[in-house]
Amino acid sequence: MTDKTFSFDMGKIMDEAFRFAENIGENIGNAFPHEMFERMRHCGRGPFGAPDLYPGISYPPANVYLTPEKKLVFEIALAGFDEKDIAIQFRGDSLVFSAKAPASGEPDPNIQFFKRRLKLKDIEEQRYYVPADKFNQAGTQASFRNGLLKIVVPPRDQADKGPEIKVDIRVDGQG
Repeated sequence: MTDKTFSFDMGKIMDEAFRFAENIGENIGNAFPHEMFERMRHCGRGPFGAPDLYPGISYPPANVYLTPEKKLVFEIALAGFDEKDIAIQFRGDSLVFSAKAPASGEPDPNIQFFKRRLKLKDIEEQRYYVPADKFNQAGTQASFRNGLLKIVVPPRDQADKGPEIKVDIRVDGQG
């Protein structure tokens, strides 16, 4: 086995990487139909021109979990929103959540954002499945503190039992 020494110009490698990254937004736009990104157009562009898809995929950010006591909890990040502009209701087995964004003007066009994730927009009827036979929808409590909306749906004491339905098992080849 022979020892080989490798030498390279790190500055040149970084320059090439940044040149490639600067053109990636244009390359993506040419490779995919424009309609693909139309839904996420409001998300803006990252520093290299590529669409910043994060806010369009998960807006507003939320945690949904079940506690050891079987309470269903929704934590929704609503920094900048006012509690009077938030609406929560149940429609059948759906918890329907809406929020009206505060009025804000467009930022100064001379400002250059390096990362822009804080864009408040209206939230129209997001639905979460909360089965009425397993959770006490009437006992739901919500709190709004420091921009975090917390909705807690307690479990039913006992799940509603419908009529029993017996299913007969048939053996193939026999009537």
